[in-house]
Amino acid sequence: MTNIALLREALPYINQFKGKTFVIKFGGEIADDEARLDSFCEELALCAQVGIRMVVIHGGGKQANELSEQLGIEPRKINGRRITDEQTLDVVKMVFAGKINTEILGSLRKSGIHAVGLTGVDGQLLTAHKRPPQVLVDAATGEQKTVDFGFVGDILDVETKLIETLLAGDFVPVIASLAANDEGEIFNVNADTVASVIACALKAEKLIVATNVDGVLDHNKQVLNRLNAATIDQLKRDKVITGGMIPKVDSALAALREGVHSFHIINGMKSNSLLSEIFTEQGCGTMIVLQ
Repeated sequence: MTNIALLREALPYINQFKGKTFVIKFGGEIADDEARLDSFCEELALCAQVGIRMVVIHGGGKQANELSEQLGIEPRKINGRRITDEQTLDVVKMVFAGKINTEILGSLRKSGIHAVGLTGVDGQLLTAHKRPPQVLVDAATGEQKTVDFGFVGDILDVETKLIETLLAGDFVPVIASLAANDEGEIFNVNADTVASVIACALKAEKLIVATNVDGVLDHNKQVLNRLNAATIDQLKRDKVITGGMIPKVDSALAALREGVHSFHIINGMKSNSLLSEIFTEQGCGTMIVLQ
């Protein structure tokens, strides 16, 4: 779809969404390429410019892995979750709160947006506690083991005052997925989880997760544009939704039950994916609603 055609289709939606809060989460794949990041931030900027209150959440696992390897620190994961020892925590802080957050701010500034970089530590935004050791089955080996994730946090509380203050001043908060406890101990927190809890706390109109996949796919690898709780249950039974997509849709339903109006999975690597999902009837990814 051309930009002109997209703009024409967008017009009925602009007033509908003006003043509403959208939480947008994306990761290191989009931020890793300057041109791709600039393109995505231009789409974020357009949404903000028409009056949508945008909150950006980001991780950066790809870049954290790269810096770890450069420093001679071997990245360790189990079942896709990063084990964060003290050295890895330093890497995560440098990459998330430093490199990636600043690059996103620079890209948004290029698009004329007043953005503010934060982590969950700022303004007591996210309170977390250290995740206790867990007994897990390693998906790679089938072995059951007790895993200490180190400085990985589970969120206990969300304080949205700082976000609300920034949104009221027409700023775009850009939040890196770090949190702290009341003693000031810093934790690495999964960015999808951060996006979900913040969207729930804000009662966001939309929670949009921009990934490197087109959405939830059917058996023929075609995108399922709209799903609800009942269809998701059926697709799980039919083995259409499997593997890593299961926690994504489960997380979506949990957020919807906590007050988020709709959850979207889009391919942020593709140009105009965000605008197409928000401002067209068909969208380009998968929209999930409760009913």
